[in-house]
Amino acid sequence: MGSRGCVRFRGIYVLPIRGKKCLIIDPKLGGSLSSIIQTSLLKEHGVELRHLSAEPIQSDCTKVVFLVRSKIDLMKFICSNVHNDISKGLQREYHVYFVPRRAVVCEKVLEDEKVHQLMTIGEYPLYVVPLDEDVLSFELDLAYKESQVDGDTSSLWHIAKAIHKLEFSFGVIPNVRAKGKASVRVADILNHMQAEEPVNSPDMVVPEINTLILLDREVDMVTPMCSQLTYEGLIDEFLHINNGSVELDASIMGVQQEGKKIKVPLNSSDKLFKEIRDLNFEVVVQILRQKATSMKQDYTEMTTTTQTVSELKDFVKKLNSLPEITRHINLAQHLSTFTSKPSFLGQLDMEHTIVEAQSYDICYEYIEEMIHKQEPLVNVLRLLILFSVTNSGLPKKHFDYLRRELLHSYGFEHMATLNNLEKAGLLKKQETKSNWLTIKRALQLVVDDTDTANPNDIAYVFSGYAPLSIRLIQHAVRSGWRPIEEILKLLPGPHSETKRGRFSSSPSFDTLQGASANIDRAADGRRSLVLVVFIGGVTFAEISALRFLTAQEGMAYDMIIGTTKIVSGHNLAETFVEKLG
Repeated sequence: MGSRGCVRFRGIYVLPIRGKKCLIIDPKLGGSLSSIIQTSLLKEHGVELRHLSAEPIQSDCTKVVFLVRSKIDLMKFICSNVHNDISKGLQREYHVYFVPRRAVVCEKVLEDEKVHQLMTIGEYPLYVVPLDEDVLSFELDLAYKESQVDGDTSSLWHIAKAIHKLEFSFGVIPNVRAKGKASVRVADILNHMQAEEPVNSPDMVVPEINTLILLDREVDMVTPMCSQLTYEGLIDEFLHINNGSVELDASIMGVQQEGKKIKVPLNSSDKLFKEIRDLNFEVVVQILRQKATSMKQDYTEMTTTTQTVSELKDFVKKLNSLPEITRHINLAQHLSTFTSKPSFLGQLDMEHTIVEAQSYDICYEYIEEMIHKQEPLVNVLRLLILFSVTNSGLPKKHFDYLRRELLHSYGFEHMATLNNLEKAGLLKKQETKSNWLTIKRALQLVVDDTDTANPNDIAYVFSGYAPLSIRLIQHAVRSGWRPIEEILKLLPGPHSETKRGRFSSSPSFDTLQGASANIDRAADGRRSLVLVVFIGGVTFAEISALRFLTAQEGMAYDMIIGTTKIVSGHNLAETFVEKLG
């Protein structure tokens, strides 16, 4: 699985260029690389790190390695760097590595600028970045907008390639279920790849991944437009998680350093975070309060009574968790400043009213008022998308009026934004009656009296709304698409169900439910895996809901999540914002 001009090192491809070198990274790749290799390790191997920009290279290294995505604007930066060296009479050895693969159009730019012959060109096949123990990202930031608005489906090949590479490690995935235009296409490309470059699994080895479920974001645009109410989801909504950490003012985390920013890592290696990340925020606040109270009581006992050696040891062990508790109390306190605002509570209330789909006029007037008050454009767009999607568009009169008011309030240069939303079908004129009520009832998407402290349903992640995407996955795992075929037809895009490889004749979920069935066990007796891939992004709340499903009694599978990117309603709506000129 190596690539030409690369060698493997600790599971990572490393460029075999001896001696001191300057590695110039496409800024967009910085975060992805930091999650698989430490900067300190690169420095140990004589690597100077720089970010690619139009500015000339500041380095005395004679060897320069550019690590870039296949983007034309980045080629122009590389050319200007090389021309700058030539004009100064500097002689260097240049290497360009494309991530994940080279593109003819990019090499053409290098040729036109007369620098191609000065370079060694290769590929660094980084298709998947592990974000956590159960989450893989294809790092395709704009996949949703590119396919929905720009008609660019190149990301679909990338996703299929990433899955096919996984199959070389885990065997051919025997069951594939897809819903949505892009997903059905990826399933198709995957079959072509298997025909052209077959994965040969040993005859009697049960594949580790039993089923692949592919789901387009377009199928469910309701969920990401709702405010996430899990701890990790809320952190992302307000503080924006980037490559597994958030950057905050030091003062928020109790560090008194004026104007200093600190990075707070958020992943499973933090035991307390692992325990609370998927819980509803209301519950997290209670848990943190209990932990702090318990710590205080222990401290009081320590200072007022005589302790045995083993009691002292236990107390010291508890003290070790104090930095984690403090970190999350500070974070939760900061989050509470947002969640207690009347504007946020009003927005939550309106989201639930829109999802209930019983009070059209109230919702319409609320959005109209937001526009007139010139509330942040992204907040308005989130509710407007939610409103349009659940109503199958807006009546012509209302559609024209809100478009006009939006341009009046936020500027006529936002014509491009409205066109993007219309192209993607997220804001449109109503041409047919909405099916939302039918879908909502059939899949039980609104769950009254949701107990967020002891949840028995995935609806706890939105305090009463069960994410449509996860309901579909729940059905796909339990009994396949067939029993919900009629509902699937009401949702955007086609659906498909295919069996592949040697185990394609083996019983799938359609007939097997219990963990006792052999096919549900990998060769070493562990539960089989289901790989759930979201094309166009997944929210942290949906990931929490899937983890909740995996932990339920009677669930025969463990789930791994693959996604083009972690998204929130905020950054999804933002990708459509574009100003003319």
